[in-house]
Amino acid sequence: MRHIKPNMHVPGLAVFDMDSTLIDMESIDAIAAAAGYGEAVAAITEAAMQGQLDFTEALLARVEKLAGVPEQVILDMCNNLPYMPGADRLIAWFKKHRWRIVIVSGGFTWFADEAARRFNADHVACNVLEVQLGKLTGRLIGDIVDAEAKKRILLALAQTYGLESQQVVAVGDGANDIPMVEAAGTGIAFMAKPALREVADICIDSPDLSLIIHELEEP
Repeated sequence: MRHIKPNMHVPGLAVFDMDSTLIDMESIDAIAAAAGYGEAVAAITEAAMQGQLDFTEALLARVEKLAGVPEQVILDMCNNLPYMPGADRLIAWFKKHRWRIVIVSGGFTWFADEAARRFNADHVACNVLEVQLGKLTGRLIGDIVDAEAKKRILLALAQTYGLESQQVVAVGDGANDIPMVEAAGTGIAFMAKPALREVADICIDSPDLSLIIHELEEP
């Protein structure tokens, strides 16, 4: 393995993807299902996560299909997000060691903000769906959070907090997490697609985020 285990006795940065990592769903697929485009959008999502499609092009194509979905549908989803087993325990463990928690997601504001509140995250970056008159327009607002954006955010925060790469852990599941996982001192593939597994330092193949604790603790 290329990495050196982080020193958990000093502060660090734990950077998480959200969809299929902190929460057990792909948020865009869930919204699309409510709009009646579930199967078509899920197929695009899977191809993008496998690295078979350009992430940004695939994202825009899927978002376009969400036009007309009431914002209330998403707000209702946020009341019952399916958090990944072990997420609370893992986040609490990082916080006990004075690590900062970051969520960087190609997903969307409502879900990321809700997850940030639950886990008391220190920083959140995600995509923003445009809403007009209480309905989605099928467009995004602002810069797109894609694979390179995730990496830039990780590196910028590490620099801001004065951290060596050894003190940065990144966790994701899809091909769009590859740059972020490679930039971290310890990159973790969680229930991940083959493209990400190939570059990760640690692969977790059971749906329990708390298994990461054992991998990072001192022997």
